[in-house]
Amino acid sequence: MATVSLKDVKKSFGATHVIHGITTEIEDGEFIVIVGPSGCGKSTLLRLVAGLETLSAGDVLIGGDLANDKEPMDRDIAMVFQNYALYPHMSVRQNMGYGLKIAKLPKDEIEAKVVAAAKLLQLEALLDRKPKQLSGGQRQRVAMGRAIVREPAVFLFDEPLSNLDAKLRVQMRLEIKELQSKLGITSLYVTHDQVEAMTMADRMIVMNAGVAEQIGTPLEVYETPRTLFAAQFIGSPAMNIVDAEVKEGQVFFQGQAVAPAIGADGAVKLGVRPEHLVPDDEGALKVSVKLAEPLGANTLLHGTIEGSSDTFTVSLQGVHQSSLDSDTRSFRIEQGSAHIFDVTSGLRRVVD
Repeated sequence: MATVSLKDVKKSFGATHVIHGITTEIEDGEFIVIVGPSGCGKSTLLRLVAGLETLSAGDVLIGGDLANDKEPMDRDIAMVFQNYALYPHMSVRQNMGYGLKIAKLPKDEIEAKVVAAAKLLQLEALLDRKPKQLSGGQRQRVAMGRAIVREPAVFLFDEPLSNLDAKLRVQMRLEIKELQSKLGITSLYVTHDQVEAMTMADRMIVMNAGVAEQIGTPLEVYETPRTLFAAQFIGSPAMNIVDAEVKEGQVFFQGQAVAPAIGADGAVKLGVRPEHLVPDDEGALKVSVKLAEPLGANTLLHGTIEGSSDTFTVSLQGVHQSSLDSDTRSFRIEQGSAHIFDVTSGLRRVVD
């Protein structure tokens, strides 16, 4: 187990800058999720920690020791990949123990470590099977077992669940988090799935175009997003964003005051999460409903704001029917839940 420190980490491929100076301290035993859309640099950042890519600038420290020039095998890390990377001709037992065999550990020690990891992962009955005889979830457990037997200081996960179906992804993310908590090993986990990030992370790094938009706990990012990108990327359904104006301490939308504000007057982006819209006949936000999605515990109403093309989603508790031909509903923003973002920088303003 170890801390991981990233100090102004940068990476370029030729003239293309893919990581723009990321700095953070990851505590011993912490589970960090690196989340963002495809191509944002999250896997590249993980590979820099692993030593599979060379830094362009900055430092990576593992356990307080500078790792910049260390080979991957000397960094005391273990990596779990998206495609499992299992040897098809080897049994589960052989796959899990292969790294230890290369390290020339005694056979009885390898067997003891493999059996212990198999018991932890409920793979004992599968040790003599080949990968082709396993389900996707079982293959992922074998890949995790191969990492566990090495007893590394740091686990690195590169989108390990993206090849699994939805039901299995839910099951495996619970198992991974439970296993990490039990072992207490510092972990960095890459995903494009914000639900995985919200449910698994102690803290998350929200990335966009090589920049860490925000680093914080899932609730911190959800409730107080630092940037417009973080606000829109984290949350399902996504935060509603519309053009608005700040004037005399109020946010105005289509000429009506909808929330208090501080800072300079002028154009802003107004954000509100779907669950923070309250039905109100006198409400300033009038939504022409185009689609109602009853989900059991709640209903999502999707539509447009009257007088504009801005799309809005509202989340209401319980089941709500909608006559879509002529259903226009009025809403107000729940007090204290409006988010205001600077049009130029995208940074969030504090709201009174």
